[in-house]
Order: sequence, then C-alpha cells, then structure tokens
Amino acid sequence: MLKKTLLATVALMSLAGVAAAEDLKEFRVGILGGENEADRLRNYQCLQDDLKKEFGFEKVSLFPAADYDGVIQGLLGGTLDFAELGASGYAKAYLSDPKAVEPILTTVQTDGSMGYHSVMVARKDSGMTKVTDIKGKKLGFADPDSTSGYLIPTVTLPEALGGVPIKEFVASTGFGGGHENLVLEVLKGTFDAGTTWASGVGEFKDGYTSGNLRKMVDKGELNMDDLVELWQSPLIPNGPIVVRSSMDADMKTRIKDFFTALPKTDAACFAAVEGGDYTGYAEVNVDFYKPIIDARKATIGG
Repeated sequence: MLKKTLLATVALMSLAGVAAAEDLKEFRVGILGGENEADRLRNYQCLQDDLKKEFGFEKVSLFPAADYDGVIQGLLGGTLDFAELGASGYAKAYLSDPKAVEPILTTVQTDGSMGYHSVMVARKDSGMTKVTDIKGKKLGFADPDSTSGYLIPTVTLPEALGGVPIKEFVASTGFGGGHENLVLEVLKGTFDAGTTWASGVGEFKDGYTSGNLRKMVDKGELNMDDLVELWQSPLIPNGPIVVRSSMDADMKTRIKDFFTALPKTDAACFAAVEGGDYTGYAEVNVDFYKPIIDARKATIGG
C-alpha cells in the first residue's frame, strides 16, 4: 500500500511538473552584446510580439547583455529560456555544463551553407593590403567569447603569419567590446586592424550578405569604402539557437517549429533578428559544434 501511495505521489508530481513547464507565463530571451542596446531591442521587438501572439505568454522579456558572457551566464543559471549564441559562446556554455542548454537550429546562408567567416579589416588609408602587414601593429579582437572575433583567429591566424604566434607578430592586442564597437575602434585608430564576422557571401563592398559589417552598413554607421579586408578565415559553423534544457519537450518542439516557419510567417522580423540575408533555419545538435568545442577547450579552456 505504501509503495502504491509513493508511486502515485511521484506520478502526480511528474504531471504537475509537465503542466508547469507547458504553462510558461514568461519567456525570457537573452540577446548577445556587440551592438548598441537600443538597436538590439528594436530588432527584437517584433520577435517579442510574435512570441506572445503565438504562444500566449503573458510576458516575453528581452535581456540585452553588455557582452557575450552575460547571456551565457544567464543560460547556465537558468534565468534565460532562449538565446542565439555564437559557436564559441555555446562551446563555453557546454564546457561549463553540457546539460544546461540544447542547440536546436542555426541559420542557412543564401548560398546554402551553414557557416560564416572571421574577417580582418583595417582602414583603407592605412596602406595595409594583406594580413602580414599587421606586423608590429595593434590588433583588436571583438569579445573573448566570440568565435569569429577571437577563437578562430587565435587558432588559424598563426598559419597565415608564417607560423608565428600572434602576440609575437603584432605590437599589442586588445578587445573592442563587441563586434560593432571593434570596427568603430579600427576606424578611430585605436586598433590598426580588427577581427569581426561576415557571411563571406556576396561582395565586401556591400558588407557581404550578412554579418556585423552588413548590419553596420544597413544602419548607416559604416561606409565600406573606408575599410579594406586583410584576411578571411576558413568557414565557421553558424551559431545556434539554444533553449533551456529543462524546458518541456513539447515546448522545445513548438519553439523549433515557430522559428523554422518565421522566414515565411514574418520575413521582416526574421531579417531584423538575424541581421542580413539568410534563406532560413536548419536543425542542428551538439555534434555540429564539436570541432568548436574541442578548439575552445584546447585553446582557451572552459
């Protein structure tokens, strides 16, 4: 009798847990740093509205972090339900707690690829035309948790520099405080060159089809005639949309379906959130990011 009572109690507690998970009153969205806060909130306003309409949430809260780590820590602490991360940011979260979040989708470029590039830019009037011209110069990175703005250059740049470690090749390195600010600091002369992200699809003169350069061009913050590209990395896996792992399985599926349909149901919102031209989303899982996880573990650690 006692055993049956205990089993019944456990069953009821499980059902209560499922009901609570499915009855989310507030959906908490983390937004990576790297772009000024007002622009980020404006770009996500449509998503906030669409989520409330689709799921009936009483509240969809947007949390624009000052940097990448702010969102990562929110996901690890369970105070965020959803975010779109860079691959290295996801790797950091995974290495800290592999059970905290699940990658569900990533963007697809207009050429069908699911990757992008780290690009190094300098002022066009600097006289630099190739990556080895940064010898003895000041090199800026975007953010310590950025894939294209730090991890991939750290791993792949030495080969382009003739096997010489970056810090032995340049005079100094530093961080720009996000991708947008990094490019602005290059233009101001704080750094002689800097690394940011771009699709690598289309033309450099347009800021490519998507990425930080394209976002800045579209906002009128950047004239591509002022920049020159010195280097482009190998293809990097596009970052994942992740959800809190403890979220109910049905809700995860509904979130995945909502975003998969978003390019058709609200194309303008899809473009605003992603910042440029993409064809849509594709499903991914942790295996897609294993090379980045391994690279981060070997190069930076957790």
